[in-house]
Amino acid sequence: MSLMKIKDIFHFEKGSLQSTKATPGDYDFITAASDWKTHNEFTHDCEALIFAAAASGSLGRTHYVNGKFISSDLCFIITPKDPDKYPVDLKFYHLIFEAFKDEIVRNTKSGTSKESIGLTVFGKYELPYYDIDKQINTRKKFVNAQDSTNKIDTELNHQLEILKQLRQAFLKEAFQGQLVAQHSNEEPASELLAKINAEKERLVKEKKIKKQKPMHAISEDEIPFEIPDSWYWCRIDYIADIGTGATPLTSNDSYYKNGTIPWITSSATNNLFINEAEKHITQKAIDETNCKVYPPGTLVVAMYGQGKTRGQISELLIHAATNQACATISFYLDEIILRKYVKLFFQKIYLEIRELAYGGAQPNLNLGKIKNTLVPIPPLTEQHRIVSKLDMLIAYCDELEKGISESQLENELLLKQVLTESLGLTLKKVEPIEISSKKVEITSKFDPNTTLMEIVELLKKHGKLHAEELWKMSKYPNDIDAFYAELKKQIELNKVVKESNEKGYLELV
Repeated sequence: MSLMKIKDIFHFEKGSLQSTKATPGDYDFITAASDWKTHNEFTHDCEALIFAAAASGSLGRTHYVNGKFISSDLCFIITPKDPDKYPVDLKFYHLIFEAFKDEIVRNTKSGTSKESIGLTVFGKYELPYYDIDKQINTRKKFVNAQDSTNKIDTELNHQLEILKQLRQAFLKEAFQGQLVAQHSNEEPASELLAKINAEKERLVKEKKIKKQKPMHAISEDEIPFEIPDSWYWCRIDYIADIGTGATPLTSNDSYYKNGTIPWITSSATNNLFINEAEKHITQKAIDETNCKVYPPGTLVVAMYGQGKTRGQISELLIHAATNQACATISFYLDEIILRKYVKLFFQKIYLEIRELAYGGAQPNLNLGKIKNTLVPIPPLTEQHRIVSKLDMLIAYCDELEKGISESQLENELLLKQVLTESLGLTLKKVEPIEISSKKVEITSKFDPNTTLMEIVELLKKHGKLHAEELWKMSKYPNDIDAFYAELKKQIELNKVVKESNEKGYLELV
């Protein structure tokens, strides 16, 4: 093996076609994107590598092609320079370029907002060169390993899908009144709505809000599912003020220069909480446009724009303004648990209401659609139990998802390890991954024959238990607050119960 400059092994040139000028046709049009397009003409008929040299999101991506094609002007077309002197297996070097993409990009790119790689600096970058037999043998070994890792990746993706379904199952049960027990002595939801109405009347009297219209009647056809008798259906705009923001004119420098007021867009809802903003605006922008500063605790819903989280609803932890792509939910009654409950509810229904908005996949929402969203309201004390239970179950799902994601990363590193070890290079060793063929399940020691016992007695009987199992078998199966109060007492006062090293589990000291 020897290190050689790319320009000594390969001939490379820029592609010639702008993506906007492509005309669909019979020939492959290869761009920096993962998917290929077509064009009605071709410039090359050969085996080649296409390297993305000026596409910020895909910089360094390499495609292998063999046949008639044309390439984007944001890419380099790479072909063997001297096959007799330096024979090249292009499929092997496709693996090399992909495996060392990060290193190549890091050492050759230039620019800040628009990063790119120039022909000269690219040509000077050194790659390992091996004799042709080594190239071919290594490529075959890699392909065999790739078959195994693809099977692992398929199983990991399957488990992620199961987790997604598990989360939705938990949320569905929660908002249909099936996740926790109802108590007959609890104040019904109608009382909570009466308190909200009283608070709205007070705010109107103090001229802090305008007089509200009566709650629109809800027809039976609108109700999506049955709820317990102590619950109540209402529209979200009855319990909260639904608003939005605006985008101050970008050409007006006085709206942005030296701005100190956080201004967020729908992309901020990729996180469950918002504690910072990429952009800031001035007080002048607030005074002269439709922008409004919302307080911490306001929920923010993305009305359009693609997001990556489950739900695309977030919560402000700071005072901030929003653009017009966001709907804001500001509650009339300052009940933290109500805010948490509604936030979880929107995580469940976000995609549903978006798909129903105009009958298409991922259509835009509008403020009216948000305002008319129906919310099943339980008694306030039951909301506490629902939120507490969901927090525990979703945290468990998050922990499982984290483990699967780590396995996916290890799976990717295994392929790179096969390649580097075959070539005599060094890379941090990754242990092989063992994937169970079973679906993701919550293992349980729950024993109905030992229910209604003291916490300490349960742990003596069963050893280490998950907190949820311990709660269900304890003397407080219908009152999670009482259970945690007793658990806290056992941990802090008696010091006979401790948290296990395994997340979510408890055991005796």
